Amino acid sequence: MSEPRTPGRNGASPDQGGQPAALTLLRAAPAVARFGVLTARNLTQWGLESSLNAALRVARAAAIGETPAQVLEATVEELRDRGRRLLGIAENESSVQAAGASASGSASTRAAARTAAATPASLRARGAELLRLSADVNFAAQVHPAYARILEELAPDEARILRKLALDGPQPIVDVRTGRPIGSQLVERGLTMIGTEAGCAHLDRVPAYLDNLARLGLLRVSVEPLPDALRYQVLEVQPDVMEARKRAGHGRTVRRSIHLTTFGTDFCAICLPLEPTEVERLAPPEPPPNGSRPAP
Repeated sequence: MSEPRTPGRNGASPDQGGQPAALTLLRAAPAVARFGVLTARNLTQWGLESSLNAALRVARAAAIGETPAQVLEATVEELRDRGRRLLGIAENESSVQAAGASASGSASTRAAARTAAATPASLRARGAELLRLSADVNFAAQVHPAYARILEELAPDEARILRKLALDGPQPIVDVRTGRPIGSQLVERGLTMIGTEAGCAHLDRVPAYLDNLARLGLLRVSVEPLPDALRYQVLEVQPDVMEARKRAGHGRTVRRSIHLTTFGTDFCAICLPLEPTEVERLAPPEPPPNGSRPAP
């Protein structure tokens, strides 16, 4: 007794007019292969151009007689322009929105390019080029090569948090724990007013913002409290902290602090507009929907 045949696509069996899936894939293989080769070539070309961008900038400057100061000014201005877009400084709102959409698309494209070009041979070649440049007394990197990539991975609110830290220094942050001396449990982590004071539009995302900024190496949360206890007293009477303490059974707060790293301090100085004249031009964040105002 013969085994029943499995119907093919649209109800036809493979030998009754339907085409097996394997045959369809084989016929499509040449087109897929051509697409893959073209994509890999384009992505690899972009990755090599990006990795040698700093060296080419210096080479072009030397060829046309530019001074190192002129190269630095052009590079810093480019990075500051991206920082202005993150912070909302622009001639009109539509241009900011268009720039944000373009940056979002380019970020995913560049991430795909870096992944496609990351072979052991290419990575070793890039490492060798870095060592060669480090031994070249005529090569001087004006800014860290990661700054342009970091700007593409920041939300506008995160740029405001960085500006707040750069202008006003470390900020208080507390955890709320149960009050038992033994076996104390964490009830709420990372309560802070930095989002409100920085003018963030999405206060509910502040914990995620801080995690991302720490991931990028721009800030750190220290276990050491700030010396000014009054700043914590103001924070501890905020509604979210009081509500967390109530859930903890009149629990206690653990005082900590938020700081820029050395890397973050240099990033802010290079990429973000910190001068008073530029800060005054910042557009206020858009109000929440339904006309409601975020809680302080």
